[in-house]
Amino acid sequence: MSTLNTEIQEISIAHSPDSDDAFMFYGLATGKVRVPGYKFTHVLTDIETLNHKAINEAFYDVTAISFHAYPYLQDNYTLMACGGSVGENYGPMIVAPRRITLEETKKKTLAVPGTLTTAYLALKLYYPDYETVTVPFDQIIPDVVAGKYDAGLIIHEGQLTYANDGLVKLLDLGVWWREQTGLPLPLGGNAIRRKLGQETMEITTKALHDSIQLALDNREPALAYAMQFARDLDTATANRFVGMYVNERTLSYGEDGREAIRKLLDMGFEKGIIPHKANVDFVG
Repeated sequence: MSTLNTEIQEISIAHSPDSDDAFMFYGLATGKVRVPGYKFTHVLTDIETLNHKAINEAFYDVTAISFHAYPYLQDNYTLMACGGSVGENYGPMIVAPRRITLEETKKKTLAVPGTLTTAYLALKLYYPDYETVTVPFDQIIPDVVAGKYDAGLIIHEGQLTYANDGLVKLLDLGVWWREQTGLPLPLGGNAIRRKLGQETMEITTKALHDSIQLALDNREPALAYAMQFARDLDTATANRFVGMYVNERTLSYGEDGREAIRKLLDMGFEKGIIPHKANVDFVG
């Protein structure tokens, strides 16, 4: 008499507690996307912590990362072909309490959300000699408003709300990148542990793809779920923010999106910002 193999493989998934990531993982987190034989568990942590955890410990099976971090963790992880956040002529911004020239900012200290963020890499590609100090991303706007820093490099929802705090935008690095390269700016993606093996990596990547598709097809309930992570955004602004970073590019980078990832990391290596050449490969 044969017995059924009821062993369940648990896959740990770590991502940011942001409305866009929550929207993306809606299907998996709510059990609306299921895979026989697999159980997906979710951990929510800020992106810079996840970057370091992936580099130092290769801790989670699937982890959100900044593309800037990929060369440091590529031995243990490969990129999933879906799940990325890509800026189409928009991205991280330099903001300040008053309008000053970009030349003036080069003499000032900028608050940045972490040295492994793609925002930091893009900033250093724009001007390598910026003096920076790392500040938790959600404290950058309050600290710049309070006068602790002359300017800040903002990511996430701050890109839509900075003017509410009386700040002015001095530079959008997504616009600058498009002008330099003609490409979108790839900011963050999802990486998966190579040790899982090809079959499990492909099954898990398809599950994430299905989760993204489900959210895009069922926007209202997915957005309602994501609102609990929207950090005081109203629904309309959260919907706009989610639309910026969860869209067709999140289902598939496209050829130009993949080219942009490689170009960003190659430029970082050529300029001496990244010490390792990136070997970019994808699952799915």
